[in-house]
Amino acid sequence: MAAIAEIYAYYVTDTVITFEETPPPPAFWQQRLRDLADRGLPFLVADAAGSVAGYAYAAPWRPKPAYRHTVENSIYLAPGRTGQGIGGALLAALVDRCARTDVRQIMAVIADTGDDTSPGLHRRYGFKEVGRLSEVGFKHGKWLDTVLMQRTLPPSAPAG
Repeated sequence: MAAIAEIYAYYVTDTVITFEETPPPPAFWQQRLRDLADRGLPFLVADAAGSVAGYAYAAPWRPKPAYRHTVENSIYLAPGRTGQGIGGALLAALVDRCARTDVRQIMAVIADTGDDTSPGLHRRYGFKEVGRLSEVGFKHGKWLDTVLMQRTLPPSAPAG
């Protein structure tokens, strides 16, 4: 989890990709892994020559019970690992794993940085833009929008 914490810390301190402002410690990530595993949700790690190249997970979208079949995906790559197909491999595997559960909708909440990399990646894997939230985040001295993207998975029999 130390490598996961280190990757995320870069995005917290050096970018507006996440609206988090303080990097969580490895213990946070260990607890996140346990929580997701208890819910049957995937947490995937990309290994490249023995080092963590990135990670992805699906977490509950909202806490209210009626949202239980909807998740939000997160994908983060180690600095210097973009453009190598790792993000696509993680997203494809994440969608596949979610499709094997009772997940029906996958949401992506993407900071609008003016760069189409993340929205483009999501479009390639069947996500559609469904909305925009204007100036909902303030980080590094500027107001930021988020783009909402969504992918519907084939119906399955909900487990409750």
